[in-house]
Amino acid sequence: MSKSLRIPPSLTRYQLVNARVPTSMSALGGARSDEDGLAPASLLIENGRIAAIKAGAVAIEAATPLFDLDGGIVLPTFTDVHTHLDKGHIWPRRRNPDGSFASALLACRTDRENWNAADLRARMRFGLECAYAHGTSALRTHIDSMSPQTAITWPIFAELRDAWRGRIALQASPLFAIELALDDAHFDEIRLAVREFKALVGAVTYMSAALEPALERLFRLAEETGSDLDFHVDETNDPESCSLEAIADMAIMRRFQGKILCAHCCSLALQPEEYAKRVIEKVARAGIAIVSLPMCNLYLQDRDVKAERTPRWRGVTAVHELKRAGVPVMVASDNTRDPFYAYGDLDMLEVFREATRILHFDHPAADWLKTVTETSAAIMGMEEKPSLRPGAVADLVAFKARSFTELFARPQNDRTVIRAGNAIMAEPPDHRELDGLVAGE
Repeated sequence: MSKSLRIPPSLTRYQLVNARVPTSMSALGGARSDEDGLAPASLLIENGRIAAIKAGAVAIEAATPLFDLDGGIVLPTFTDVHTHLDKGHIWPRRRNPDGSFASALLACRTDRENWNAADLRARMRFGLECAYAHGTSALRTHIDSMSPQTAITWPIFAELRDAWRGRIALQASPLFAIELALDDAHFDEIRLAVREFKALVGAVTYMSAALEPALERLFRLAEETGSDLDFHVDETNDPESCSLEAIADMAIMRRFQGKILCAHCCSLALQPEEYAKRVIEKVARAGIAIVSLPMCNLYLQDRDVKAERTPRWRGVTAVHELKRAGVPVMVASDNTRDPFYAYGDLDMLEVFREATRILHFDHPAADWLKTVTETSAAIMGMEEKPSLRPGAVADLVAFKARSFTELFARPQNDRTVIRAGNAIMAEPPDHRELDGLVAGE
């Protein structure tokens, strides 16, 4: 990867001049932005932090070393709030034969016999190396948590969380079918993961007789442990799937004080308008945030294997309606090279580019960049959120592209990732590094 900036590691004070930054995430006062929400700016970096940011293309100080970006875009580093590191990169040994959701479930269940400590460590580390090289500084993963896998994967996650501290802040949430929350033995394992490994509390929700009592038990666990909640919700094109409303009702009834993130919510986009409006109002009142997974949902949803027909919808949730109602919305990577999504590289620029195309984050561009930065960092409760404001850690991603049309036209492999003021030289690892895992070795 050819980097666009060469900043000497020994340089502790310098300026990025003639940049373009999103005004919605910067302290530029009354700076006039263009149609993309970008404005000219210069940044003074000192001792790993943004010492100053000033509107306009000229230098802030005359004597400080300058790096002229020639109008290139500068963003804060990315937050990827919904991933599956434990499933990542099993595609070469366990493909999805027809691209359906049912086949994805079966393939992952079958492949789980290979998920020993060495296998998990190699694949999860590979994913983190990809994310880091692309400019992600915080990431939340879901971890398949069914016996005996729970006891194998969570210690590996804790090990990696410690090893990556300072590079990527990591969180994790257990993933299992909602009915299992009523199984006492299983619930004891989840409680242990929450207490011992600082896991969030979550599950996969859908319509079930067990939904309400299981949600009540999970909410109670979150309240007892001070944990946040993170659910997979209504990942289906069935408009009868309404578990999002059940979660909102439970949160309102219990006056839950923690953060709640609901992912997918695909069926919301297919439900009658009046019903969807009512649910969205409840979601806003409950303080629930929503993350859409545009690439994975586009891949899986409305795929009719038997009819072999062209899909009729994009698989994503009602993001614009949710945002207008005041609901925090965001997008994330989801699965990477596994039976649920055959592609991806934990590159949040790719996610935002595809979200712009799939979800229409344009005309106008508004402040949608927050869906991969500030909003996601807030739901993760990050103490220092990546931003473009004085005093913030200089965790930045600089691009040669000067506008969204340039940014989205090419992969931007020449981007420069700056962490605490230092330009990192990390590159995405070669997929050949995982060749020994193809046979489940």
